[in-house]
Amino acid sequence: MTPDERSDDVAGPDITPKPAGPAPSTKDRIIEALMELSAEREWDDFGLTDVATRAGVSLSEFRDAFPSKGAVLAGFARKIDHIVLKQENQVLADEAPRERVFDVLMRRLDAMAPYKLGLQGIMEHVRRDPLTAAALNGVVVNSMRFMLAAAGVDVDGKMAGFKLQGMALSWGRVLDAWFADEDPGQARTMAALDRELTKGETWVARLDDLDRLVSPLRIMGRAMMDARRRSRDRRPDAATRASDIDGVDAETAL
Repeated sequence: MTPDERSDDVAGPDITPKPAGPAPSTKDRIIEALMELSAEREWDDFGLTDVATRAGVSLSEFRDAFPSKGAVLAGFARKIDHIVLKQENQVLADEAPRERVFDVLMRRLDAMAPYKLGLQGIMEHVRRDPLTAAALNGVVVNSMRFMLAAAGVDVDGKMAGFKLQGMALSWGRVLDAWFADEDPGQARTMAALDRELTKGETWVARLDDLDRLVSPLRIMGRAMMDARRRSRDRRPDAATRASDIDGVDAETAL
């Protein structure tokens, strides 16, 4: 063994400084601050100034990033969306759609796990505030659209809005089970998700049946409206008819 080899054996651990990652953006700092405060206090017990102070930003910077606390929640939802959507889904390519959706939504819960306590406080407030609930509902519906797309399930057609709204309501019930689930294996949460997906499949099938039943009526209604429009376009207006009558009377008089 050469001296150089011996020196390598006794050398201490590599203490070369590792390059630091990118600093969190202003939006990320505000989101993190809001979630921390939500875990510590009631939603109505802290305001914009509290969030800005915790995030280490000025109110002006806060205003440039988000217009309200509710908008920060929407930003948090988009952040979770990005975490899930960045993950590879090829492993589940051969699975049934239901299994793919199950996996994607469990990944979403994994991404939300560090914020569980804060989310629980937020949801308690949302249940008491219809306006916040209505605003947040749109955010959840859009997130569910992307979660289904990540699972290879694109929702479109006349009933897409109803299907996504049903998915959002089911997700709320899954969250209730998740908040109460203290088992590291999340058995209660997975059972709730499995149950909601089963009900969702039934709901979607009924909506598809309804769409097939209503589709001919829509076609007939559209045809009647088109016919009425064409008839109206061919019918001369009152001024034209009056002019024609005056012309006939004048010719008769001559």
